[in-house]
Amino acid sequence: MDIIINARFLTQKLTGVQRFAIEIAKQLKVLIPMVRFVAPSNIIHHHLAEEFDVLIIGKRRGVVWEQIDLPIFLKKNGNPFLVNLCNAAPIFYGNQAITLHDVAFLVNPDWFNKNFVRFYKFLIPRIAKKARIVFTVSDFSKSEIVKYIGINPLKIKVIYNGISDLSTPIYTAEAYGNYILTVGSIEKRKNILTLIEAFNEMPNEGIKLVIVGDVSPIFNNQGNEMMKTNGNVVFAGRVDDAHLAGLYTNAQMFIYPSLYEGFGIPPLEAMAYGCPTIVSDIDSLKEVCAEASLYINPQSSKSISEGIMLLKNDEVLRNNFIVKGKRNIARFSWQLSARLIVDSITSLSD
Repeated sequence: MDIIINARFLTQKLTGVQRFAIEIAKQLKVLIPMVRFVAPSNIIHHHLAEEFDVLIIGKRRGVVWEQIDLPIFLKKNGNPFLVNLCNAAPIFYGNQAITLHDVAFLVNPDWFNKNFVRFYKFLIPRIAKKARIVFTVSDFSKSEIVKYIGINPLKIKVIYNGISDLSTPIYTAEAYGNYILTVGSIEKRKNILTLIEAFNEMPNEGIKLVIVGDVSPIFNNQGNEMMKTNGNVVFAGRVDDAHLAGLYTNAQMFIYPSLYEGFGIPPLEAMAYGCPTIVSDIDSLKEVCAEASLYINPQSSKSISEGIMLLKNDEVLRNNFIVKGKRNIARFSWQLSARLIVDSITSLSD
């Protein structure tokens, strides 16, 4: 089967979705040596484009490229099987697999830009119903796709995220001293404001809260006021993998108070670096973290602060979660996930 990978993810900043695409693409290139990668011209991850030997096609960029230039190229080249790894895909092309990481835009549209919600509400159900395979990242997300989009569950294949190769940590945390770490795009569903509120309610014992991720418009005046009330809240912004590895390695604990996730890579990264974790008591994170995390109610600042204090003051509990975390990450492998994708594609021709 002639297989093309939609590599538009190489034009996008790195978040969990792009991380999935990059790591799966690396494995697919090994498993299917003849696979081809195509992308628009505005690539920002040039070393990966060289690794994938990406073919630049079309003159457009972004969504327009994906909806016009990409399907034109495919139809001119015999309608090969297209693999899309980052939610979106051409709406007028049927011989493809799509990867739908979650349906948060349907569950909680208020979290997103209105134009984004309108577009995704139009696009995603149509490409999901037309695609030959729908990949998603957890059994929870599969159930949500069935519930909100109504497609046949037999067409949906669960492909977990994996653990990327561990970077050598660069210790950049001297200025932070003792700190709690959280990682993720700063947006409403990541629940950063409630985390800050919980942190501000705790006794000031010389511990800092370090937040890694891009700041979005969610941090309006309310967020700024919270930041002013406690100088121990540190916004580190976006950091590279080596610096992030250092932050995971030296944190007292990692906390992930997200309101909604399809999967949630950061808690697994924390476990890989031996950092005990606290996560929201939501179905997707319970599926991913199993018994290796302390669970809190993300809607309650009191629950969050109590969870932090419990893990901070109980060394036995911390060590227990470190050990369980190391065991838990063994369940997740990019190689295994890519093999499941290949097997799903191959089964179409059986």
